[in-house]
Amino acid sequence: MRPALVILCLGIALPAFCQNPGILRVRNWRQQQEQPIIREFVSFLSIPNIAADSVNIQKNAAFIVQMMRDRNIGNIQLLKGKNGYPPAVYGEIIVPGATRTIGFYAHYDGQPVNPAQWAAGLSPFVPVLYDRSLLDHGKPIPFPASGPYDPEWRIYGRAASDDKAGVISILNAYQALMVNGIKPGSNIKFLFEGEEEAGSVHLGDIFEANASLLHTDCWIICDGPVHQSGRKQIVLGVRGDTHIDLTVYGPKRPLHSGHYGNWANNPAMMLVKLLASMKDDSGRVTIKGFYDDVQPLSAMESKALHEVPDVDEQMKKELGFVETEIKGLSLSEAINLPSLNINGMYSGNVGSQASNQIPTFAEAVLDLRLVLGNDWQRQQQKVIDHIRAKGYTVLDHDPTDAERLQYSRIAKVTIPGGSYNAQRTPMDLPVIQKIRKAVQGTISEPLVLQPTLGGSLPLYLFEKYLQAPTVTVPVANHDNNQHAENENIRLFNLWAGIESMASIMIME
Repeated sequence: MRPALVILCLGIALPAFCQNPGILRVRNWRQQQEQPIIREFVSFLSIPNIAADSVNIQKNAAFIVQMMRDRNIGNIQLLKGKNGYPPAVYGEIIVPGATRTIGFYAHYDGQPVNPAQWAAGLSPFVPVLYDRSLLDHGKPIPFPASGPYDPEWRIYGRAASDDKAGVISILNAYQALMVNGIKPGSNIKFLFEGEEEAGSVHLGDIFEANASLLHTDCWIICDGPVHQSGRKQIVLGVRGDTHIDLTVYGPKRPLHSGHYGNWANNPAMMLVKLLASMKDDSGRVTIKGFYDDVQPLSAMESKALHEVPDVDEQMKKELGFVETEIKGLSLSEAINLPSLNINGMYSGNVGSQASNQIPTFAEAVLDLRLVLGNDWQRQQQKVIDHIRAKGYTVLDHDPTDAERLQYSRIAKVTIPGGSYNAQRTPMDLPVIQKIRKAVQGTISEPLVLQPTLGGSLPLYLFEKYLQAPTVTVPVANHDNNQHAENENIRLFNLWAGIESMASIMIME
């Protein structure tokens, strides 16, 4: 590296490592354009984006269309499933002489919100700038009218990290190339989905109807967080996901716990015993066959997993606990196993509304994360069989009076939509090696290579309908609070994400 180049790299806030001169030009452009980038991002974040809100989802799609038009992206279309909603926004750049096509995917919908749970002064769809994380006692500050943004500042708002940051990173990466006259090394296809947080129920229909249009050599998935160590990572797979809604029943009306306690079965107690029977004290799921169909990691994947930085002690301290659930497994190892999680439970009341009663029902939502080899329907059935083995009659409806008098233990099981299986791309594909090299070229420290992301995305659909491999290149900070209150994006990560996407676009 020439001394002049070292000086140029050290004069900025991001890592002092500049392998590709094109990335230097991208970085310089971004430094000059921080004000318009953030203004556009804040306007985007201000549009509510819950998938069930069709009016605002259409507004989000229209906003993306305009961003793409502003960047002279061609063949912009709204791709729709069989019922026409919600739209996926498509566009493309055809590069003369290019022999490879790379797709870039992100989603623009976000998780449902409960504004009452957000910190004082925060509202999910009113983006606010903070001088640092709330957990570090950050304070709100006004968006500056001019000048640069401190990379440690954070923007709080729903979808700031998951996943409108992905949309902004991809589009600004391309804009940086366009403005600087840097020719992409591949044809580029853009796809921005509006239903990922609701399970991508219609994405398969969109893929099936537009398979030729969406054909690529690989899809870059811009979603999820960077590694907990703060280092960039690329991830070759994701866990699948499915849910079970479970309700158990007690008496038809709530009963005085003094008059009827010790006599009438309490559904809250029944439920916690049933749930407790699903795991042992070491954290392993005890449901018969739960781990039987797991496809082992390859030798290359096992080696990569072994080389992932150990952040267990860091995360225990950060999250405030000392003992992990599955004993003897690191975080990286644990997310390569299927899991069973209780998303939430409800029965009776607590706090100031608590009363001395035996409630009439108790319910829980179970979240099953899947790894390669699991089938979501088969995994659900294992749970249902376990419930039956514990003496419950399983129904798909609330019990009738006759059924209450016929069966001693009743559980209602219903399955919400949006289930999908896991996916994993082989690490040794030539295109994966090129992407790995491209992202590594934007940083000085070693890139983290992960076989599987802990979260879930419907990436199996890309294989099923488009016959294309995928690689996830995350942008967001690991402590971004995605899916929860006080979601945020650290600006350092947004800037670094633009460079990652640009480097992939110009790779040879």
